[in-house]
Amino acid sequence: QVKVVESGGGMVQAGGSLSLSCQVSCGIFRLPTKGWFRQAPGKEKEFVATITWNGTKKVYADSVMGRFTISGDDAKNTVYLQLNDLGPEDTAAYYCAVSESRWASRLRDEYDFWGQGTQVTVSS
Repeated sequence: QVKVVESGGGMVQAGGSLSLSCQVSCGIFRLPTKGWFRQAPGKEKEFVATITWNGTKKVYADSVMGRFTISGDDAKNTVYLQLNDLGPEDTAAYYCAVSESRWASRLRDEYDFWGQGTQVTVSS
């Protein structure tokens, strides 16, 4: 059974930073690609960033490029998202997702297992 658990959300003022973590327990599954998505109230879930096994490839949404950094520790089956220079537009529930595919996809349907989400709230 696969279990995906996010942590690290919270409330910050604009310009501040947060660090998110995602612990994946995957048993016999191989889940080489891990990503972050977010969903703001009234909006669809959108891609934020993804990383493949060994950090070979990292892909970011244009809206977070240069501000957010994704990283991973494959030995610990953990993926991180560092959020810097946050703005109110970054307020959302952030979800970790993992995929059996080796490809760094921006598409929600390419991810097989999801966490419950962690809330990030940025005040102006």
